[in-house]
Amino acid sequence: MKTQIHTDSAPAAIGPYSQALGFGDLVFTSGQLPLDPATMAFAEGGIKEQARQSLANLKAILEEAGASMDTVLKTTCFLSDMENFAAFNEVYTEFFGTDVAPARSCVQAARLPKDALVEVEAVAYINK
Repeated sequence: MKTQIHTDSAPAAIGPYSQALGFGDLVFTSGQLPLDPATMAFAEGGIKEQARQSLANLKAILEEAGASMDTVLKTTCFLSDMENFAAFNEVYTEFFGTDVAPARSCVQAARLPKDALVEVEAVAYINK
């Protein structure tokens, strides 16, 4: 049975979707934009600031689900411009390290919602 996951520590959904769904021992997050949950405005700055906010939102949702950044199995990362790949990786490493980083796909998207520079989604194992 699927369980809806919601936290006020991450932005509310801006469409007909859940922040995340739990299913058994797994949690599947929706893509997290770099929106500040309090203001629903983008993090100020460039790719690094936006990446940091997207990943902080992801972390908040995972923790609400009983998972963590350490239990993430797979991420999918969308960048508006692959020229931002190296800068994005710097911030991504702050959250996931390099030893046993999750499996990952990283693609350039023609356009992200609200013209964001980055969006990140994940699948993680729920610690019980």
